[in-house]
Amino acid sequence: MLRLGVAGNVPAVSAAAASVPASRARAGRPLPAWWPLAALVALAAALRFSTLGLQSFWYDEAYTPVHVLHPGLGATLRAMVHSENSPPLWYLVEWVDYRLLGSGEVALRIPSALAGVATVPVAWAIGRELGGRRAALITAALVAVNPLFIWYSQEARVYGLFVLMVALALLCFLRALREPTPANMAAFALTGALALATHYFALFLLAPMVIWMLAERTTRRAALPAVTAIALAGLALLPLVLAQGGHGTQWIGRWPLSERLQAIPQYYLTGYSAAPLGHGVELLVAVLVLAGIGVGVRRMLEPGAPVRAMGDSPERREDPARRRRLVIVLSIAASGVLAPIVLAAFGADYLAPRNLVAAMIPVTALIAALLAWPGTGRAGAALGAMLVLAFLALSLDVNLSPRLQRGNWRGVASALRSGPRARVITSVELGGAPLEYYLPPLRNLPRGRSVLVSEIDETGYAPLRSSAGSAPAAGFHLLERRNIDGLIVYRFVSPVARFVSEATLRRHVITLAHPEVLVPPQLLLCCAGARPSAEVVQMSSMTKKI
Repeated sequence: MLRLGVAGNVPAVSAAAASVPASRARAGRPLPAWWPLAALVALAAALRFSTLGLQSFWYDEAYTPVHVLHPGLGATLRAMVHSENSPPLWYLVEWVDYRLLGSGEVALRIPSALAGVATVPVAWAIGRELGGRRAALITAALVAVNPLFIWYSQEARVYGLFVLMVALALLCFLRALREPTPANMAAFALTGALALATHYFALFLLAPMVIWMLAERTTRRAALPAVTAIALAGLALLPLVLAQGGHGTQWIGRWPLSERLQAIPQYYLTGYSAAPLGHGVELLVAVLVLAGIGVGVRRMLEPGAPVRAMGDSPERREDPARRRRLVIVLSIAASGVLAPIVLAAFGADYLAPRNLVAAMIPVTALIAALLAWPGTGRAGAALGAMLVLAFLALSLDVNLSPRLQRGNWRGVASALRSGPRARVITSVELGGAPLEYYLPPLRNLPRGRSVLVSEIDETGYAPLRSSAGSAPAAGFHLLERRNIDGLIVYRFVSPVARFVSEATLRRHVITLAHPEVLVPPQLLLCCAGARPSAEVVQMSSMTKKI
């Protein structure tokens, strides 16, 4: 029995012994080549989706569900024409999302978050076109963690989709320039047309691509159908451009041009909302970027430096094709940033820094390609890693610091939700749509009207007027003052309902910004100079709150 048992165990022992080298072989097997990209896509998704509903809607985001999105597609497109200043593609996407998922914050931001995550593999492919696997890794990593790209991936507006479409157009352009096949040219035509249908500023990035295509003898003939298709897409948008007529862009001219120029690099280096961090943080990130550019340019211009062709062994030769690709992408980035600045200088001023967010894709690809330039070695890798970590730290800081987030209009609405129905709310223009979204149904009080109210709530942000805190009308006294993550709320009450005119309310808005006056729709029944009806007086006495 013992002999049989031992003999019976021999195969098992042999199998176990044989499995040891097999397991060691599996343990030593290298990870698949795609794992860094998969890790970066997962990181990008975590950074965008895990906090998608953390911040409340701000003005533009809230304006879309309140005034633009309707159950019918036709009504939505008509509202887009008369109240927005962007092409239709994003509104079509958002309308489908709205019909499927509703008008909640997370639901309306999902298309932007998906676009932001999808931009990471596109950025990888762009980097690979410019400088091989190392450049691909750095480009994708910078796009995954850059606070500016994350910000617009978490906003229910056009910019996340704009970044993705321009990145796709740039990738297809580089491939078509390298191999001008009909398939590559068709891909460039399609992505270029979609980019134009997403944001008008795509024109400033597509124009140099088209010029390069037509300037090259090897691509000129093959590019003609693609260029024609993009041109026709642009012409088809002209009637919409004329109908929209620059809606909602008046604020751009009120923002000093010098401050907007300063904001362009600031947005990229530290994010849309990082101004409270101060110039020290911005300078630190800028030093990393400039050092990386300097190391790459130095190696690129060094005569006789070994140049590693993509995936090949080092060779003592110049790589003019690789340098030429960098020059081409540099021209695209320069056009995307400088063309709007030149137009602004000549009076066509639509230079909002956020409209340049897609131009930061070729900028990022250039930085990554220089950091990955052959010969930069550990210096380039270390600078790239530090830049990625700096961007990541800034992005995480936004989630931890309310002062770096969008104005907390959700919190303001929560503080005001317990107020009486017979009340009026004054706010800055940027607070009008969020309050309408979070406190429905509110309406703008028409000029020259008066309302019968027992509470006046004033909201806004610093700098406050010197009159802030004083009673906005006779018979009202201050009940409460609150600071909600930088947004200020004053609540004034009266023991009885009183008529207050729109002009009085508008004059007493607590901030220096343009005011909005919001009331429940039932209060619009009271006209200027009219005596309150018995029903209104009875309603006010029943709903008044001291």
